Amino acid sequence: MNSIVAIVGRPNVGKSTFFNRLVGQRLAIEDSISGVTRDRIYGKSDWNGYEFSVIDTGGYVTDSEDYFDKAIRSQVELAIEEADVILFLLDVTEGVTPYDEDVAILLRNSSKPVYIVVNKADNSQRFLESVEFYSLGYETVYPISAINGSGTGELLDDVVKHFSNEHTEEQVELPRFCIVGRPNAGKSSLLNALLGQERSIVTPVAGTTRDSIHSRYNMFGFDFLLIDTAGMRKRSNVQEDLEFYSYVRAIRAIENTDVCLLMIDAERGIESQDLSIFRMIMDNNKGVVVLVNKWDLVEKETNTSKDFEANIRERLAPFKDVPILFVSALTKQRIFKALEVAFEVYKNRTQRISTSKLNELLLPIFQDTPPPMHKGKRIKVKYVTQLPTHYPSFVFFCNLPQYVKDPYKRFVENQMRILFDLKGVPIKLYFRQK
Repeated sequence: MNSIVAIVGRPNVGKSTFFNRLVGQRLAIEDSISGVTRDRIYGKSDWNGYEFSVIDTGGYVTDSEDYFDKAIRSQVELAIEEADVILFLLDVTEGVTPYDEDVAILLRNSSKPVYIVVNKADNSQRFLESVEFYSLGYETVYPISAINGSGTGELLDDVVKHFSNEHTEEQVELPRFCIVGRPNAGKSSLLNALLGQERSIVTPVAGTTRDSIHSRYNMFGFDFLLIDTAGMRKRSNVQEDLEFYSYVRAIRAIENTDVCLLMIDAERGIESQDLSIFRMIMDNNKGVVVLVNKWDLVEKETNTSKDFEANIRERLAPFKDVPILFVSALTKQRIFKALEVAFEVYKNRTQRISTSKLNELLLPIFQDTPPPMHKGKRIKVKYVTQLPTHYPSFVFFCNLPQYVKDPYKRFVENQMRILFDLKGVPIKLYFRQK
C-alpha cells in the first residue's frame, strides 16, 4: 500500500497550490479566498522511484465558531491520523502567527514525522526570513515556492526516506462510481454512511462540497472507487468563480466514471435540474442508478413509492430502463442495496455479447418485424455485431440504412433490452451499409 503524505496548515498559506504541484495536476481548487478546500483531497505522486499518496486539507482554525471551520478541524485531525508523514505548510510573508502555533501544538501531539515547509520563499530575501520558523521548535525548516517549485526537491529527498519503494501490488483498474445531484441532496452523507467515517464534510448548508472527493471502497466483497461531487446547480445560478470550478469538476467526474448514482431529494421530488444532470449522464453514455434520498422524511400512503417511481420514469422518458431505489443516507436504509445495483449496472455496461448470439436472437425479429418500407423498397438487416467501445454500442449492417427511422431504432433498442440485461445503461445503435 502507498505511503501517505498530509499537507496541513492554517488557511491561505498555499496548501492547494503545493498539493497540485506534488500530484502534477490541478486536482485541488486554488483561489485567493481562504477556506476554499473544505474536504480532504487525495492525489498520487512519486519522487525518485518512490510512489506515495498526498492529502490536501482545509485550513486549520481553532477558535472559530463557523460551521465549516469546526468541520475542517475534524477533517485535518483525520488526515493526520491517516498520514505517514506530515508537511506543515506556513507562509513566509506573514511570519509565525497564533494560528501557526495552534497547528504546531496539534502536531507535537502526533507521533508522525513532521516537516516544517515555509512557502512563498521565492527570492533570496524571503529565503533568509524563513529562519524565523525555527521558533516553532523543529530541527529543520524547508523554504520552498509552491508556485515555481524551488526547494521542493530537497524536501522530497528527505520525505521519501520514510517510505519503501517496493511495489507490493500492481495497480488494478477499479470500477468508478460517482455520486451526483443537486446541492444538498445528501451526496456527502451517502459517502460518509457507506465508508463509516466523515470522508466528506456534511452541513445543512448547500454547496459544502466543492472538489470531487475520491475514496476507495473495499468492504463486503465490493472493491471500487467512490466519488463524491459538488452539487450541480443550473448554470445560470452559478455565480462565483469557485462554484463554477466545482461545477466543471463535477462534470469531469461524470466523464471519467462508469456508473453515476443520481441522488434526488425525496422532499423536493424530481426537478428540472435533476433531469439536466440525467441527460448529461446519458450524453456521456454512463450507467445510472437513481437514488431517492431522505425517504425516511416522507409521509407514506399505500402507493406512495409506486406513484413517486412512476412520476420519475415519466420524467426520464424515453429512457425508462433505469433502477430507482428509495434510500436514506441518514438511517442507512437500502444504501448497501444501492451498491449491489450499481455493480449490476456496471456489469451490464461492460458486458460483451457475442456476434453469434446477437445474430441468432435479433435476425428473426428483423424478419418478423422488418423496418417499414421506403417508397416500395424493402430494408433488410443482414448482420449485427457489437463495437469495441467502453459502453454497449452495436452496428446493424443493412442495404438501406438511411431509411431506418428513429421509431424503428427505439423498437430495436426495446427488443434488445428484453433479450439482454442492459438495465441502467444507455446503448447506441448504428445502421450501416452492408
